[in-house]
Amino acid sequence: MAAAPVWSVDPRTGKQRERVGAEATARDVDAAVRAARAARGALADRAVRAAFLRSAAAGLDAAADGLIETADAETALGPVRLTGELARTVYQLRAFADLVDEGAFLDVIIDHPDGTATPPVPDLRRYKVPLGVVAVYSASNFPFAFSVAGGDTASALAAGCPVVVKAHPDHPALSELVAGVLRRAAAEHGVPEGAVGLVHGFGAGVELIGHPLVAAAGFTGSVRGGRALFDAAAARAVPIPFHGELGSLNPVLVTEGAAAERAEAIGSGLAGSMTLGVGQFCVKPGLVLVPCGDAGDRLLNSLAGAVGDTAAGVLLDHRMRDAFIAGVAERARLPGVEAPVTPGAGGEHTVSAGFLTVPASALAAEGVYDLLLEECFGPVTVVVRYAGDGEATAVLSRLPGSLTATVHLSAGEAAGAGRGAEILAELTPLAGRVLVDAWPTGVAVAPAQHHGGPYPATTSTSTSVGGTALERWLRPVAYQNTPEALLPRELRDGNPLGLPRRFNGRLER
Repeated sequence: MAAAPVWSVDPRTGKQRERVGAEATARDVDAAVRAARAARGALADRAVRAAFLRSAAAGLDAAADGLIETADAETALGPVRLTGELARTVYQLRAFADLVDEGAFLDVIIDHPDGTATPPVPDLRRYKVPLGVVAVYSASNFPFAFSVAGGDTASALAAGCPVVVKAHPDHPALSELVAGVLRRAAAEHGVPEGAVGLVHGFGAGVELIGHPLVAAAGFTGSVRGGRALFDAAAARAVPIPFHGELGSLNPVLVTEGAAAERAEAIGSGLAGSMTLGVGQFCVKPGLVLVPCGDAGDRLLNSLAGAVGDTAAGVLLDHRMRDAFIAGVAERARLPGVEAPVTPGAGGEHTVSAGFLTVPASALAAEGVYDLLLEECFGPVTVVVRYAGDGEATAVLSRLPGSLTATVHLSAGEAAGAGRGAEILAELTPLAGRVLVDAWPTGVAVAPAQHHGGPYPATTSTSTSVGGTALERWLRPVAYQNTPEALLPRELRDGNPLGLPRRFNGRLER
């Protein structure tokens, strides 16, 4: 049987644009993984890896116009959004190159023998080594930053791991173009093109997670798809780490004091955040606790006005559009749920933004309203009206793990008065990033960033954004009583590579 063709599709019309290739067979996946594994040696030199990453960044910059045009044709995200996302991706590659040059991620620790310790300490030298081939599953909603050249790929290459990327079906032509840029950058520095493999098709994704030469995987997508792959990774004869970003509700709590001070500003800010990118951000605020009373009413009026003025938009594909329309309709049918601005179908290929409201008392106990505690991908949020701190706390106690959790405080609460500290303590167990008086959409690429959270936000405690993302693809190894001549250069007393390290208990930079 011939492999199914892979087509680029225009989400604005639902029509096929061009044939990109064919879905990968099991033999194709095996060849891609073996080619990636064969490239490990070429990535062993840190200087080569850093140069490769910088050349990849330069190549993306040089090809920006064509890449953005193709990305917009396949995703309808718009040139402005895509230009910013590509710039972020390029910056991320260069940031990882800087970290590779620095070398601190290797965590070099050297302890000389100490016979006076109890028990005695032998000569021990520890650092981190790359895991091996990493399978990367591209995201639909970030065709640059979480796809072929995105954070999983960049961090894996920085760690010294070759990758095989499973392209997302929403942007296959762009995936091919970006993979070509990375392969040309690899060739510039003597790295085999197989260091960046690319496969298409659902079956390829299943084959990839089960391949015995794949050592780890990174995923960004749905709870259903991510959980299936996570379970498959754990069920292998040799289980592998699976770093998945699945689903996130990203709760927001607006205190009574904050609503009283700036209800209109919070309402309009929420509208901008929940509709940004047609609501297709993994950190979209999906559930917002707003106090009952006049201040809360003013906030909702502001939200309704801003959301009502938001133009209908195109989702990434028609499958997502159908799921959004069905999902909001199912939620709106629940008793007691109201829709001040009704979300749903816009035109034939678009969706309209909106929001739902529900009393906090409905969510305080398990039951039929549990659906409101699940992410609904697209431009919709659920506003929960609470009467008193007890109702708000009861709802927070039922929420699943998220990437972010946000609180909007009054000026006095922000200065330490009232329950500000208590609220932060309630939010911290829920998420990997806690925000105060801000909106979660927008994830800075910075050393202190953490983009992860308790399940189902992610399947591990790691981050997929920021410098520490490369720690996912490393494992520690210690050498004991090993002759100097046989040690890796990173672990020799003279520090020939000039690495930051801890030497006999003292930090050396």
